[in-house]
Amino acid sequence: MSNADKRIPVSEDRFHELGELKDAGQTWDDLLGDLLESQKRQNLATMIRESEENDEFVPIREAFPNED
Repeated sequence: MSNADKRIPVSEDRFHELGELKDAGQTWDDLLGDLLESQKRQNLATMIRESEENDEFVPIREAFPNED
């Protein structure tokens, strides 16, 4: 991380909610990184599920048939 720390204003309620997710010894930066990764995984799962539901999903073996 760069030397320039940033401040993110949050309400006191939100601060306490985030604090409940934070593990002992975990930095706020680590917590936010974990939350971002979790959201990215959830977004990907949603995209895949919606693609399957809309018949837009192509199994990898069909997409790359000569890659065996």
